[in-house]
Amino acid sequence: MMTSTLFRTAVFPSRTCCPSRCIHTSSALLVGGRRITRKSSVKAVPSSKNCLAQSLQPTGRAKKLGSLHVASPSRPSFTRDIAPHSGKPPKRLTSQCSKPLEEQFDLSTPPLSTPLPSDFASPPLLPGLLQSVKETLGQDATPTAIQALCLKHLMKEPDAGSNWKEYLLASETGSGKSMAYLLPLLQDLKRTEHIRSGTLRESSSRPHNPRALILAPTHELSRQLAGFAKRLSHIIKLRILCASRANTRTTAKNNGTASKMKMTMGVVFDNSNTGDVTVGSGGRSSHEVDVLVGTPMKLLELEKGKGWNWEQRAHEKALRVGSKKAEDPAAAQKHAASIRKFWVDEPEMGLENVEWVIVDEADVLFDLDFEASTRQLLADIAAAKGHPVSVLPISPVSLNGSRPTPGSPQPISYPFHLLLTSATIPNSLSNYLSTHHPALIRLASPKLHRLPSALRTEHAKWTGGNKDADIERRIRRVWAEDALTHAKRALPAGSPVMLSKIIVFCNKKTKVEQLTTFLGTRGVACVALTGDADARKRGNNHHLDGFLKSSDSSHTTSGSRLSKPPVSKASLSNPATTPHVLVTTSLLSRGLDFSPEIKHVFIVDEPRNMIDFLHRAGRAGRAGESGKVVVFGRAEGRGSGRTEEMRKKISAVA
Repeated sequence: MMTSTLFRTAVFPSRTCCPSRCIHTSSALLVGGRRITRKSSVKAVPSSKNCLAQSLQPTGRAKKLGSLHVASPSRPSFTRDIAPHSGKPPKRLTSQCSKPLEEQFDLSTPPLSTPLPSDFASPPLLPGLLQSVKETLGQDATPTAIQALCLKHLMKEPDAGSNWKEYLLASETGSGKSMAYLLPLLQDLKRTEHIRSGTLRESSSRPHNPRALILAPTHELSRQLAGFAKRLSHIIKLRILCASRANTRTTAKNNGTASKMKMTMGVVFDNSNTGDVTVGSGGRSSHEVDVLVGTPMKLLELEKGKGWNWEQRAHEKALRVGSKKAEDPAAAQKHAASIRKFWVDEPEMGLENVEWVIVDEADVLFDLDFEASTRQLLADIAAAKGHPVSVLPISPVSLNGSRPTPGSPQPISYPFHLLLTSATIPNSLSNYLSTHHPALIRLASPKLHRLPSALRTEHAKWTGGNKDADIERRIRRVWAEDALTHAKRALPAGSPVMLSKIIVFCNKKTKVEQLTTFLGTRGVACVALTGDADARKRGNNHHLDGFLKSSDSSHTTSGSRLSKPPVSKASLSNPATTPHVLVTTSLLSRGLDFSPEIKHVFIVDEPRNMIDFLHRAGRAGRAGESGKVVVFGRAEGRGSGRTEEMRKKISAVA
């Protein structure tokens, strides 16, 4: 009797029981120094409510259905948005969810409340430029928020003694930023064409003396921007060229000595459709250029001559490889004498006539990878125009994102119009502009740092097995939904199913190659593109045919382009023969305008930051088109915490 009473006291201690005398262990209770073993027959009796809840749990394949959400909120398995986002943060979000955005973005840009133009009209646009806009966008097209801001603030004719303009155009992806800055650029170049025709191109003997430069981070974006600018200027007649590595003619002349090849490479090739041009060392033919588009490094090669920095790069490589030799002065001098000497081409581009500089994707070009070449080019333009400025080293502001200090460099004033465009304003870019360009005016759309309103987000979990197989199943699920939609339409019998095209973003080149190989073995044709892919060396964007947005065929005459053999629609809709999947890295996530057929974007690796996520997701849902971004992640186990954190950040921008 005493034992049972003592056991009950240990299991259910009264309020007067001393906690220090009751010690719980995994297998026994020690009460007053005695060991009392638990009875195995004592079990917790489940309540009727728990039994009912367990009976309603889905089992088997029901757990895998995308329309169900059977897991607890802390460990989600799959969720689907019911309606497209309206561009505003959901009401359920708290300040803690939006805090990660404040750490990465500058959210302090105030919206402008002044009345904005509601349509494209002449004035302020030139009649020929307005006609090109109508042909490109349609007769009833209306300007987006960022385009209306540019029509109001950048279309004003400058006064005789006015200073150069400095603007930052910031708007969400797919909102028409390219047209927003091209319209005032082309109009000003055309308006001042006759005024400056007698003085331009007389101060430099170099073949190319552009009046405007457009900087872009990739050759693919440079070519697309040049083609778009040519379509807008085909009536007002301005010369648009793109500095790109184009194909060289495979003739017997190329099979001679190095000097003969050097002379052969000097020919200027111009593609009237895309604006591609290759400028070599031997050509002396002069071309009047109004706008030249290219990457900062390519434009530096045209200005200084190809190979201008080869010796510097060779020294840097030698220092990285043989750091021990660099510490010894004698060994370093001997090693420097043995470095291979490179020939340097003659400069092909003069900068004296530059009046406009457009820095597209400014958040990238002022980042660490492009910052040095971008600032060097801007300083060279200022020096060529007789107003030299100091070439800034890599700013500590861009390294740690800290606010400007009293010892920061003085503001810079460039002797040309400077326009920066970006879909995001990182803190590093905002701090740089506040330090060096305090007079710069920021024009931002109200939906900046938000996903497009027509873009939905979904979260898919890894099954724990082969991730490549999970991606393949998700791709085929998208195509199954396309087939179901096709079956519901009243289409003629035998019409092929138009399958959606998908972009898959990975973080590393090895992942791109691995996934492409796996999908190829499973009968899914893919296009894989990384930074060193051979397809990028051809000087055109044909390696992205079927994915990039194509120009209107009405602008091209039948004789200006070679006709291609007809291809059946059935073969075009076959994913085993025609690529419907593009696998790439962040290389193609900046600025490129993809086809409306791109309905889905898969993000299979966790983005490094929200800047990468916004740019990757923004390749779909452009210009009001519907789209969907699927983010893969772990729902449980190691890494699930990062996935949950990423979900909160995505909810803050959705």
